[in-house]
Order: sequence, then structure tokens, then C-alpha cells
Amino acid sequence: MSRNGRDRSVDVIDGGLVWPLVVLSAPIVLTNLLMVGYNLADTFWVGRLGQAGVSALSFSWAIIFLVISFGIGFNVAGTVLVAQNKGAGNLERIAQVAGQTISVILGLSALVAVVGFVLAPAMLRFVGAEPGTLEYEYALAYTRTEFAGMPFIFAFFVFQSLLQGWGDTRTPLYLMSVSVALNVVIDPFFILGFQDNVAFAWLGLEALEARLFALTGFDGWAVQGAAFATILSRGLAAAVGIWLLLSGRVGIELSTDDFRPERETVRELVAIGAPASVEVSTKAFSVTILTALVALAGPTAVAGYGIGTRVTSMVVLPALGLARGVETVVGQNLGAGQVGRAERGVYVATGLVAGGFLLFSGVVYALADPIVGVFVAGSGSAAVTAVGAEYLRIVSLSYVFLGAFYVVQGAFRGSGSTRTAMGFAIVGFIVLRPLLAYGLAEPLGLGATGVFVGDALTNALIVVLAGAYLLRGTWTESVVEPDADREAEATADDRSPAATGPIEDHD
Repeated sequence: MSRNGRDRSVDVIDGGLVWPLVVLSAPIVLTNLLMVGYNLADTFWVGRLGQAGVSALSFSWAIIFLVISFGIGFNVAGTVLVAQNKGAGNLERIAQVAGQTISVILGLSALVAVVGFVLAPAMLRFVGAEPGTLEYEYALAYTRTEFAGMPFIFAFFVFQSLLQGWGDTRTPLYLMSVSVALNVVIDPFFILGFQDNVAFAWLGLEALEARLFALTGFDGWAVQGAAFATILSRGLAAAVGIWLLLSGRVGIELSTDDFRPERETVRELVAIGAPASVEVSTKAFSVTILTALVALAGPTAVAGYGIGTRVTSMVVLPALGLARGVETVVGQNLGAGQVGRAERGVYVATGLVAGGFLLFSGVVYALADPIVGVFVAGSGSAAVTAVGAEYLRIVSLSYVFLGAFYVVQGAFRGSGSTRTAMGFAIVGFIVLRPLLAYGLAEPLGLGATGVFVGDALTNALIVVLAGAYLLRGTWTESVVEPDADREAEATADDRSPAATGPIEDHD
């Protein structure tokens, strides 16, 4: 598969489970943390523009994350098929799966870019942005610029997902580190330009700032500048990632023939990826719905809620990383016929995330006000901080449940049971969360506080439902046929009854 022998993949089908899970998941956590770094950097520098800028990002992200989540779901299909084919010993199939995943994702991203650019005004109105306001104008410019750059954003995600299925999570981390560093450096200049830019003041370069402004007259692109910076930095990482796949330097080696669509492979990608897209999208769509509910309390509540959700998205990254690690562990072990080991991987990951999140919840609860305060500046900052801190204090109590749910969903996805994962996501994020949030916010008159409480209650309820189904064991069937030699290596005592008995209710 590789000409250069630079395979950094982790062995997850032999030996212990705790250490391979940690080694595999830690780079995913760090990569995801760095991706949140894009958003935190944007929030920090856009915050220098005042409440209107922060509110604009909240409106825009409710849409952007929904669209990106849809594309990520198809990337899950690439991860599952690469992982299970590697576990099954079908190495010749991996390059074909990888190449066609890239083709499908890039085609999808081009369509999303066009449709999203055209429909951006309508989508912003849907989430509560009012045309004619500064928040709306900022949000429209940012959203349309992000849509124009969707192919670059999706390209890096597909690179990351394919290598994750192979078992290499370090290479995407290295690329993301460079990309985020670039974004952090250029963000303040793209947003604030060369006039009254606090970045120059902090560096003691006011004289240089004055000269640059005299030469260029550039006073920044405001909120839109954050989108330009993000697309540029992500695009460079994506270009390097695709080049690495084409060169064979990361274990998977692609040829031009691998990008030609093959009906059976595309069918597999769609069959696995479409439900995964719906599943991942439900989380973002839920935030979109809750943003609209919070907007009933005014732009200050939206700004506080937006900051709070960004902080939560960072806090839950260890669970998301473990969930992606579980996808690989489950996928490769089911492909190798090691059902019992796949199940043990899920239980180990759940224990790890539960212990860690008890600590995270306490820290966030205790430091809610100063955490939110970091991202707020200008008039109305006290009110925004109060809303954001209230959100964190309420929702942080449910972090352990949310983390466990993400791990369980990762198990379903790794087995190829993406319809099962989709079903629980719809029940939790589209049915329970909006109903509880609306019921507490409006009929009971709790306003934004009711939305936050409904969010927390949903996190506890959904993990009970998904966990009960997991224990049934009817999800443990591979979606690929194993290589005969690899199948013979699977020991009989590592097979649960679900491996040999009839499979019920499987996707």
C-alpha cells in the first residue's frame, strides 16, 4: 500500500485495548480541539467588534455546522469501510474506497457550496437573524464566504477520516496544527485590518500599523475576514493532505483509477454515509432550533448561548475523540471477526469518558463566568456573560451523559449500523431536545433558561435509551467479507453469541 514506509497506524486488533484506544484517540481529540481553535480565535477577535459581531457568528455557525455535519456523515462511511477492510485483510480494496470517498465528498461539497450561497439569506432568517440589522449583515457576509470555501473544508475532513479508518490519527493532527497556527496569526489582520488593531498594540507595533494603513488603507473585512482566514488555512491543510494520499506517504496509496466511480462502492458509501450524515446533522440542526428558541429572548441571549455552545463543543472533544477511536477499534475488530474485543473496546471507552467528564463538569461549573468573559468585550458584555455562564452551569451537569452517548454512537457507526445511530440521534436531538426546550421556555415561561434545562435533560435521557440497545448486542456484524486467512485467525473465545447467531434489527 505504501512506497515510503511511513505508516503511522495503531494496531487495535491485537494486545491490550486501553493503550491503543488512548494512542488512537488522543490525536483525534487534539485535532478536534484545534478545529475548535478556529472558532475560538474567530470569536475572540470578532468580539473586538462588539456584541453584533458575536451574535452574527452565533447565527452563522448554527447554519455552517449543520451543513458541515452533513458532509462529515459521508466521511464516516469512508472511515468504516477502510477500517473494516483493513481488519478483514482486504488491503487491495482500501485505495479504491478511499479514492471514491474523496470523489463523492468533493462533488457533494461543490453542490453544497452553490446551494448554501444562494439560500444563505433565507437560512439566516430561519434561525432568527433580522434583515436590516448589523448582526444580519455581518452574518450574511460570513456565511456566504464560508459556503464558497466548502470544498476546501470538506477536503481536509475526508483526508482525516480515511486515515482514521487506517489507524493513523497523528498525521491529520500535524497538518491541523499548522493550519490553526496560520489562522491564529492572520485572523486579527483579516478582521481588524491596519487601523485600531489591538494586536499591533499588544506587540508594540503601532508605528508599523500606521505605516501599513497609510500604504494600503485596509481597515479589515470585519466578520467576513474571519471566514477568509479560516478558508485559507483549511485549504492549505487540505491540499497537503490530498497530496500525501496521492504520494503513498501515509500507508494508503491512491492512483487516478481509484477516483473513477464504481457503482457498488458508491452504493456502499451512500448506504452507510447517508444515515450517518443525518445522524451528525441532527446535532447541528438541534443547535439551530435551540438558537431560534433562544433568539426569542433577544440578541444578548443569542450571543451568550453562542459562546456557551462553543465552550461546550470544546469540553466534549475527548468524548468525540474516543467515539471516533471506537469507530476504528470496532470497525477493524469486526472486520477481523473479533466481536468480543470490539464490544470490550466500547466498554473501556465509556469508562474512560465517564471518569474524565465528572472532572470537566466540576471545572466548567465553578469557572463558568470567567470562561465566558474571555470571549466578551464592549457594551452589553455583562449581560452576555450572565447568559453564557448560566448555560454552562446548567448543561455542564449533563456532560458525563452526553460523553457516554457519543461513545455508544461511535460503536454503532464503527459496525456500519449507521441507521441505528441515526435513529437515536433523531429521537434525542430532533424530538426530545426541542420539545423539552420549548416546553420549558414558552408554556412554563422560563425563557432561555428553559432551553438550557431542556438541553441538559435530553443528554441524560438519550444515553439511557441508546445504552439499553447497545447491551442487546444486535449491532455487532461487519459490513465487509473478511479475508480467509484473517478470518481463521479470530479465536473462538473472542466471539460473542452475536457473532454466530442470527443478527436481529441490524441495518
